[in-house]
Amino acid sequence: MLINGTHATTPPAGTGTGTNGTNGTNGTGGTGSSGSTPATNGTTLGGTDFLTLMLAQLKNQDPTSPVDSNTFLQQLASLSEVQGITALNTSFSTLSNSLSSGQALQASSLLGHQALVASGTATLTAGAPVTGAISIPQTTSQVVLNISDASGALVNQINLGAQPAGMTSFSWNGNTNSGSQAPPGTYTLTAQYAGTGSGTAATTLVNGTVESVSMGAGSTGLTLNVAGIGSVPFSSVQQISN
Repeated sequence: MLINGTHATTPPAGTGTGTNGTNGTNGTGGTGSSGSTPATNGTTLGGTDFLTLMLAQLKNQDPTSPVDSNTFLQQLASLSEVQGITALNTSFSTLSNSLSSGQALQASSLLGHQALVASGTATLTAGAPVTGAISIPQTTSQVVLNISDASGALVNQINLGAQPAGMTSFSWNGNTNSGSQAPPGTYTLTAQYAGTGSGTAATTLVNGTVESVSMGAGSTGLTLNVAGIGSVPFSSVQQISN
C-alpha cells in the first residue's frame, strides 16, 4: 500500500495497530480502554444509559463484521421488557398505597363497634356483661366455659349443653357460682367440649369495643385497639357487630 509516496508494510494477519506504534491502546492488545470492560461500581443503568451504550456499540463496530441484526433486536427487546417491568412495579406500588388508604378509611368506621377476637381473658366492668363465643370444631354433646380470677380460683362455670360445630355464643353477667357479684377486673376463660377423652380444649373469643385504628409498617398492617384486649390485627377479627 502506498502512503505519501512511500511504501507501508501491511501488518501481519491477526495483529492490530494502536497508539504509539504498539498493539492496542496504550500498548495493550485489542480495542477499548486498557483492554477491560468498564465497571458500573454498583450503579444501576437506566434506559438512557442503555441506548447510549448501544449507539456507542454501533459507532465502534468493525465494518467488516457488523453487529448481527438479531442480536440488536434482542437487545431492544430486553430494554423494552425491563422498562415494562419497572413501570408495572411502580403501578403496583401506587395501587398498594391506594388500597391501604382505602382500607384504613373503611376501618375507621368500625370505631365504637364490637369486634369478636380470640382471647383467653376478658375484662368485667360494672353494669356490663362479658360476651363472646367458643369455637367448636365438631358437633358435641356438651360445652363448658370456666371463668377464673387472677389467683386461678374458679369463679363460675357455664354449661352450654350440646352444640353443633362452629361458633357457640356465651354471656356472663358477672355472677359467681354462689350467686354473688364478682368484682370488676380481668378474668381467665377456658372452654372444653366433650370429645374422645374427658374433655378437649376449645378456643375462646371475646367481644370488645373498637377504640382506635392504626396502620402498621411492613407485615404489621392494619390493627385495631380493642378495649379490654389490646392491639389486634385486623385479619384476626372474626366478627363485627353493633
